[in-house]
Amino acid sequence: MSAERSSQDRAKQAAADAAADLVQNGMLVGLGSGTTLRMFVRSLGLRVSQGLTMTGVSTSESTRALAIELGIPVADLDDVGELDVAIDGADEIDPAGQMIKGGGGNLLWEKMVATAAKSFVAVIDGSKTVAQLGRFPLPVEVVRFGWRSTARQIRGLFVESGYLDVAITLRGGEAAPFVTDSGHFILDCQLDAITHPEALAIGLDSIAGVVENGLFINIARSAIIGRPDGSVERISYEG
Repeated sequence: MSAERSSQDRAKQAAADAAADLVQNGMLVGLGSGTTLRMFVRSLGLRVSQGLTMTGVSTSESTRALAIELGIPVADLDDVGELDVAIDGADEIDPAGQMIKGGGGNLLWEKMVATAAKSFVAVIDGSKTVAQLGRFPLPVEVVRFGWRSTARQIRGLFVESGYLDVAITLRGGEAAPFVTDSGHFILDCQLDAITHPEALAIGLDSIAGVVENGLFINIARSAIIGRPDGSVERISYEG
């Protein structure tokens, strides 16, 4: 393992442990997906084994399986009321708390769980913080039927919005496309710099065939940023 990788893992673990400490007895908690959130779920599992009582609602089948393996009680989103908190990662987060998510392919379930919670906490290492969204490819989840037609309409929206020559790729490629837990495809869109994320999110959602987009706007209420030395920085996005 390289020193850089080890340093990033230490930062992720610090954020994950701090997030697990937020969970209190009786809470309904949205359990995110991704490498940092697997660390969080493991930290949470340790607390459950020590007597913490809580129930998780997972954002992916893989997170659900891990939670069950660790003895964390899980429930379906349909069967619970408002969640106390959703805790998840981000592929990018800007100074206003706007995020790109979906690098792991779980953006639809992640957004559904996030918006069903009273608050959302982003759990990240410092590499995920950016001045402006867009360097990370924007995932757009689309139905499999007519996905090429949907991609053409997405490209048209980008052009109308001033984003020219955007590379749009089918995740996994046409020979073996990635399929989400809901049975959809993902188109990764390399925008480089997103100047008006809220307007772009609205435009994408208006396209028939688009299931969800990876722009998480006005959802994060706070962030826990892990550092390689084991410390964490806490940021609030509530005015």
